[in-house]
Amino acid sequence: MENNSDKTKKAHQIVSNFLIGGEVADIKPFGSGHINDTYRVFNSVPNQPDYLLQRVNHHIFKDVPGLINNIAVVTGHVKSQLKNIPGANLDKEVLTLIQAKNGLYYYQDDEGQYWRLYLFLRDTKSYDVVATTQQAYEGGKAFGNFQNMLADVDVSQLTEVIPNFHHILFRLEQMAEALKNNPADRALHVKMELDFVNARAYNMSEIDRLGKTGKLPVRVTHNDTKFNNVLLDSNDFAQCVIDLDTVMPGYTAFDFGDAVRTIINSAPEDEPDLEKITLNMPLFKAFAEGFVSQTVHYMTANEIRSLVKGVLLLPYMIGVRFLTDYLNGDTYFKIKFPKHNLQRARAQFRLVEKLEERYDELYYIILQSVNENKALNEVAVAL
Repeated sequence: MENNSDKTKKAHQIVSNFLIGGEVADIKPFGSGHINDTYRVFNSVPNQPDYLLQRVNHHIFKDVPGLINNIAVVTGHVKSQLKNIPGANLDKEVLTLIQAKNGLYYYQDDEGQYWRLYLFLRDTKSYDVVATTQQAYEGGKAFGNFQNMLADVDVSQLTEVIPNFHHILFRLEQMAEALKNNPADRALHVKMELDFVNARAYNMSEIDRLGKTGKLPVRVTHNDTKFNNVLLDSNDFAQCVIDLDTVMPGYTAFDFGDAVRTIINSAPEDEPDLEKITLNMPLFKAFAEGFVSQTVHYMTANEIRSLVKGVLLLPYMIGVRFLTDYLNGDTYFKIKFPKHNLQRARAQFRLVEKLEERYDELYYIILQSVNENKALNEVAVAL
């Protein structure tokens, strides 16, 4: 196994294969990500940028060239949009891939590892937990603007980097297979959870049905809209959406619902005391207002209706995935103790119940946000 010194030495060699400005002064490990190895590349030349070097985990992302192409298409399109906005900063408001000397936006080393290089975004910060309504609003605005900038992209240009990632019927089939095989002999202990899942399976498949019948447009979606994937400036205003590895075709409700899942829950994802799971409605309202402010002018009436359905679907889906992994013997998600995945599933299902109890209120908040955007009152009336 390589130590940090060996990894840093190799990083120096990798950077030499990219078309950078200036000279490398130092390279240090950066961040705390668990999937990709990340390094900050310090520049020794004044007025030249620093860079962010990453090794892309090709064991998780099987088609790295397709993944990089997705990022190149998306960032290139956002830059073309920003050029038309007075005062926009193309180097700060969207990630910038650096070309390798081979003419591609990635370099594959002699061990078959894939590497990419970005411009490093200075003077930014991110938060793992949303603490204020301003942060929630800015997060919603950032993810909404990300989709807004990409609303006219031809999704056929993009690769599905993780097939069936948010496909609930596929996730339910995985659970049924785990239940049938019962490799860890746990099926008898989860009857209540299985009843919960099965009672909602048809309703939770509505977004898929709407999509298949052409009633929901397929758009470019981020698919990992947790709050720490938004970089903010020193005043907590959103600057840039990051971590674009999961960008691919999807439905707007997926990104909205996934973000809300991590923002609205007052308790940790694996909270053992289900009574502590409550909804932070002010944070939801702020996020919804930010998101809708950027997307309402192009979303269809069906898309707007689907947002609250996504709010219920995403915690339900991750709960199904936790339950499936528990049935399989904890082979996918890392656990800290026995029955951790079962505890996670129960917490997510409790969150679903809380959301169901306030479904009408959640929907009203979204519609209220729509109505406040006077430019599209006709869409609001149509709802």
